[in-house]
Amino acid sequence: MHFPSIPFIIGVRRKPDTFEYTQQSLLYSAGFRIMAICNGSSIMKTKKQESTVSLFSWALYDWANSAFFAVIQTFVFATYFMQSVAENDTLGSTQWGNTIGAAGLVIAICAPFVGAVADQMGRRKPWIGWFTLLAIGATAALWFVAPSQQFVWLALALVFFGTIGSEFAIIFYNAMLPDLASEERMGRWSGWAWGLGYAGGLACLVVALFLFVDVEQPPFGLDKAAAEHVRATFVLVAVWYALFSIPMFMVTSDRPSTGINLSEAVKSGWGQLKNTVKEVRKYRHIVRFLVARMVFIDALATVFAFGGIYAAGTFNLGEREVLMFGIGLNLTAGLGAATFAWLDDKLGSRTTMLLSLVGLIACTTAVLLVYEVLFFWVFGLLLGIFVGPVQAASRTYMGHVSPPDLQNQMFGLMALSGKVTAFMGPLLVGWLTYIADSQRIGMSIIVVLFVLGFILLFRLPDAEEVKRNRRSSTP
Repeated sequence: MHFPSIPFIIGVRRKPDTFEYTQQSLLYSAGFRIMAICNGSSIMKTKKQESTVSLFSWALYDWANSAFFAVIQTFVFATYFMQSVAENDTLGSTQWGNTIGAAGLVIAICAPFVGAVADQMGRRKPWIGWFTLLAIGATAALWFVAPSQQFVWLALALVFFGTIGSEFAIIFYNAMLPDLASEERMGRWSGWAWGLGYAGGLACLVVALFLFVDVEQPPFGLDKAAAEHVRATFVLVAVWYALFSIPMFMVTSDRPSTGINLSEAVKSGWGQLKNTVKEVRKYRHIVRFLVARMVFIDALATVFAFGGIYAAGTFNLGEREVLMFGIGLNLTAGLGAATFAWLDDKLGSRTTMLLSLVGLIACTTAVLLVYEVLFFWVFGLLLGIFVGPVQAASRTYMGHVSPPDLQNQMFGLMALSGKVTAFMGPLLVGWLTYIADSQRIGMSIIVVLFVLGFILLFRLPDAEEVKRNRRSSTP
């Protein structure tokens, strides 16, 4: 029998009104409240002592984590599952979409609360560690998913838990940055880490291609007939993830423990979460931005979740071709993020996001309309150019419009906005593909989401206008 070779929220530290605190937790919350009122002056004194080694070790975790999303969730395992494990392309797309959607739903429901609890307890690295272990364990276990339909549910379960672990780990990882970098250098460190993420996904794809997949004789005596040369790439990702995570755990500094026990942290975290939601409603422009971002980030996540599946199912790309496409997409995404970075400062973050969305709409539409493989490659790689700018500019916009004493809360809610409807895009694609029996029709919902995000964003004021209005309203 022949088998194919192989073919993305931290609670606010505010005193809630409904819970009683221990003296220790009250002092801890009050301390952060005072620092917020002082507009971060105490924090800035600490940030000026930033350690380059500590920050680089932190950024290296992005390199480690990105291998899971590039190899497992987007290109190699997604394609392997559909072509070698699922019953057929259409059913495989539906099952994959439901699984990614279910994981996104769990993240959307639990992340704000779990983040608030962790925020009460101080340290982030223990949370990152446990979720990283979950992701690594699930990824390594994918080796046992042989090319047979009897392994469908094992494959989906492992992808579900791997996604939960990797996504939660990134939430706490992102929350570490404000404590590590000075305000003046936070943007560049965030961008460098983002670039390392693209590079890490690309590097792991290259290793997977040239060490395991695209070879006449696989190493270590791997059996091609049992797709072991493909399954070995899943173990590669687990090792990659573990190895490059070590510097962050060993070197990067962390907040000290508050000494608050888990039970008290659960109570106070829940109260702070409710208080944060109430306060955010006072800032309508931020709420509207979060809604717009929620829509187009959901569309972007769906593109990556189904990119490899669409390439394999509609254009019959094999495992090697899908890997090459993934490498090219990471290259163009990295180039786009670097080349378009100046637009944010020159034209403004809102304009940069709008231009990027126009590019995403045009390229995605073209990918769904073309029938020649060459044009799929052209428009698919062009799409990558606009991926980085729209995400980086959204972070910049939030940085500009957030009130100085509420920036941590607002960035936490921005992280939440990327997860609240993370299940919607994959579910819509999965079910529309099933109903229409067409991947092209199923994927068309992505264009609709991009257009809706553009419309919502177009109605927003520029960041400078928001800041001027805030200054004029300040007594």
